Amino acid sequence: MTDNIELTHGQSRAFQPEKLSPPRNFIIPNIVIENKDNLPLLLEIGAGKGKHALGFVSQNPDKHLVAIERTRNKFDAFAKLTALQNAPNLDAIHADAIAWIVHAIAPSSVAKIFILYPNPEQHNPNQQWLNMPFFEFLLSRLRDDGEVVLVTNIESYMDNAAQRATEIWRLPNKRYQVPIDSQRTHFEVKYLARGETCWELSMRKPQGYKTRFDNWQADCRGIKK
Repeated sequence: MTDNIELTHGQSRAFQPEKLSPPRNFIIPNIVIENKDNLPLLLEIGAGKGKHALGFVSQNPDKHLVAIERTRNKFDAFAKLTALQNAPNLDAIHADAIAWIVHAIAPSSVAKIFILYPNPEQHNPNQQWLNMPFFEFLLSRLRDDGEVVLVTNIESYMDNAAQRATEIWRLPNKRYQVPIDSQRTHFEVKYLARGETCWELSMRKPQGYKTRFDNWQADCRGIKK
């Protein structure tokens, strides 16, 4: 990959961030507004009950994770565990991840994004993460050399994601088989215990990568600056 990589936009319709309203009870953690300690900022999309998030921040005190979960009952369980652990480098957010990221996250500010065992959307493949126009916006929030980690137990989902990463999004990527003793999420524990193969795709954003949203930012009221 070389500098000034531009996507072939004609292959996908454009995401329209200006049409999204902020989530209900929208909040932005202080780490997103003013990162005084200059900690690497990470996102987790679809944190569930927080098993990965809570374990990750305990093992990585030098990084700050914002973990987003939309489903109320899962988030409530996550929030209780977050309060008990009281980790200063974790913020648990109850919101739709797409709307929250659009209104909260600045361009080129995130070091790593976790998407662990997303809904495979087998009956609606347009909603798979790398098939969505939003994925271009998500990449605009990532720093140069930042990483997106996608994990799934659905091989066809992984096959499509790896193909899209290479052919559409032009991201250097590597595919791995998840070790059988890995326990990052409740889903991962369950799938591996059943003898299923789980797959991980690591995608890197090259230096000079360009999107249509590199200079787009909303303020906290959802108004484009």
